[in-house]
Amino acid sequence: MAEVTPSGAGEVPRPSAPAPDGMLRIRGGVGGLSFQFEELLAGAAALDAVVRRLYAVEGDADGIRRSLFQYQTDSYHSGSEAIIAVGEAGRDVGRVRAELEHIAAQVRASHREYEFTEARNALLLRMGLSGPEYGSGPAPFELPGVRDQVEHGVAEAPRGLALLLGLTFPLAGTVGVLSGPTDVRRAVRDLAAAPGLEFLKPRPVRVVGSETFAADVDVSPAGLLRRAEAVGRTSGDIEVIRVDGGSARAWVVIIPGTQLGGLPEGTNPFDTAGIAEALGYDSEATNAAIRQALREAGAEAGEQLAVVGYSQGGIHAMNLSRDKAFLAEFDLRFVLTAGSPVGGISPEPGIGSLHLEHRHDWVPGADGLANADTKDRATVTLTNDLALPPLQDFRLGPGHRLENYAAGAEAVSVSRDPSLQASTAALAAVVGAGGASTVTRFSLRREALAPQGVPTAPGPDRKKPVPLGMAV
Repeated sequence: MAEVTPSGAGEVPRPSAPAPDGMLRIRGGVGGLSFQFEELLAGAAALDAVVRRLYAVEGDADGIRRSLFQYQTDSYHSGSEAIIAVGEAGRDVGRVRAELEHIAAQVRASHREYEFTEARNALLLRMGLSGPEYGSGPAPFELPGVRDQVEHGVAEAPRGLALLLGLTFPLAGTVGVLSGPTDVRRAVRDLAAAPGLEFLKPRPVRVVGSETFAADVDVSPAGLLRRAEAVGRTSGDIEVIRVDGGSARAWVVIIPGTQLGGLPEGTNPFDTAGIAEALGYDSEATNAAIRQALREAGAEAGEQLAVVGYSQGGIHAMNLSRDKAFLAEFDLRFVLTAGSPVGGISPEPGIGSLHLEHRHDWVPGADGLANADTKDRATVTLTNDLALPPLQDFRLGPGHRLENYAAGAEAVSVSRDPSLQASTAALAAVVGAGGASTVTRFSLRREALAPQGVPTAPGPDRKKPVPLGMAV
């Protein structure tokens, strides 16, 4: 009897990272390694159930074969053929069962190898034995991008401090391993506790003004990012857009990047102290102001929304995705960020996110952590070459310019990559096709810092001095 499914006839499915799409280097999403393994492991579990049933079929076939022995003498020729046929059928079932067991085992072995490699790379990085290398760029022998260099530098911070304190290389590597990933949140809080840096601690942020107008809004990823650039031209402003083009009324919140026009102890919530609030304190004050702005714009509890943030604004946006009070009131469905260090922020399940980074932008690597590779979270690294701007326009570098990210978002919208198609579809499901919308610009202000030396509460009553000669 011919073998129905020859052993080794098919290859074991092995996940592969998404291929580059032009200038787009893609990680995560439905085409990412993590979700591929998730699907394959679910398939392996289903194969286990099939294997158990095939074991039972094998046993039944062998029982039937044995029961035929007592009738073999009644018609030796036909009886023998029946016994042989049942035996071969049982062996065919056994071969299929063994092949399925092999496939399930290989899938699990491949997943263990992937997890081991990820853990090993993280360990070697903290020991200082790994880092961005030549050839990591899009062209052979090209220098690694500044984004990867900064991320690795921050990740190696504990080891670097140990070397600075005079420890030997092996001991410094051990310190790097034992300290774990760099805790940027704790570092910011420790910095804010230092004398003279109290202005880095959060202060209440409130809505102090608003302006509402009608506008045709481009709700594509590129269009929304360009709105963030326009909003950022006015200090402390955010934008809340009511869109009616989807299946139901929804909202979009636009949060700008860092605004460098004033002192960090000032009242603009998006100054450099806003970075400390975002990275160190989960944007607790800014998030409260955004909730207030949504209510004043007319958003009702349970309505869907998407949040778009550039640079610092992207950190605030991602912090909303794990803010339980915010999520209890509004149905946040999607977050779009550009040039934002958000690797240490994990959104609540079911919230999709798309992150744009540039290999020559150091800002997204400033937290020392890569974004997680999950089904609902896709990261796109832009690899196109950039022209150096004049020194007076250099600011945070050419890779951090918002227009570069808007151009990258346009490439994302036309990409055929499954992860990017799923991300853009998830955003479109919330915001619809755009067009005529109601836009409200809100002006936010942080509470002013109390002047040094001015008491904020009455002190204790002073005792009257005791006249000389009356002391006991």
